[in-house]
Amino acid sequence: MATIEERYISLLTDFGFKRIFGTAPNKELLINFLNSLFDGKQVIKDVKYLNTEHFGDNASSRKAIFDVYCEGENDEKFIVEMQNAYQEFFKDRSLFYSTFPIREQAKKGADWDFKLSRVYTVALLNFDMKEEAFDKEEITHTVKLCDIKTNKVFYKKLDFIYVEIAKFNKKEDELETLYDKWLFVLKNLYKLESRPKALRDKVFDRLFKEAEIATFTPEELREYEDSLKAYRDIKNSIDTARREGRAEEKIAIAQNLKSMGMSISDISKATGLPEDEIISI
Repeated sequence: MATIEERYISLLTDFGFKRIFGTAPNKELLINFLNSLFDGKQVIKDVKYLNTEHFGDNASSRKAIFDVYCEGENDEKFIVEMQNAYQEFFKDRSLFYSTFPIREQAKKGADWDFKLSRVYTVALLNFDMKEEAFDKEEITHTVKLCDIKTNKVFYKKLDFIYVEIAKFNKKEDELETLYDKWLFVLKNLYKLESRPKALRDKVFDRLFKEAEIATFTPEELREYEDSLKAYRDIKNSIDTARREGRAEEKIAIAQNLKSMGMSISDISKATGLPEDEIISI
């Protein structure tokens, strides 16, 4: 195993995210984060963790495994997911996942009146979702069932909340709200060498204690190293795909400029491609 140089774990890894938000001893951290996200619109006092692995109606059905799945004191259900890589059908996946806590509420017997508890799907995205329906200037997006004519909420018990943490760029001295601080931690915890003044709130005492790699047992350290490697493999694959995409775009531009009669040297200056590569196109 490679030596880990960071002081604190990355919450972008599967291990780090579940350690901080997905364990009963740390539920106060999850509660605090969700309350900062809802900003008074919903107040959570306590949660009970539920089984994160869910199966369909029969053995051949597709199953769902949530990062964090819990229930509030009013029986509302919370799915909280960290997603590092863009998926073409991520919206479909969000909807599919929400069906499990909905169907699980069905009571056996003829007297069930179909009353459902509220279901929240919270997706923390380490990428720009590039969703046309979203306000591009915002990081947090709440999606509900609405009437498209009146824009009024038709059904209040189903919420999809997408948080594009990759777009959060505030620095330590710019953090104003508790939600700002949580987004900063989610994105930057592993980069910190010490605890910033802006994160001296009492709620973060436990976070920094649980996140310090030096306190890990050998088994925890192995699990984290494996999770960190998986995260880095995903990130490297994404970065490679982006670089290749940009290279293909430059080649297409060079081809167009070449067909227009522009000189090889000018095309090289415009695209950054070597002259011999442009000649061979």
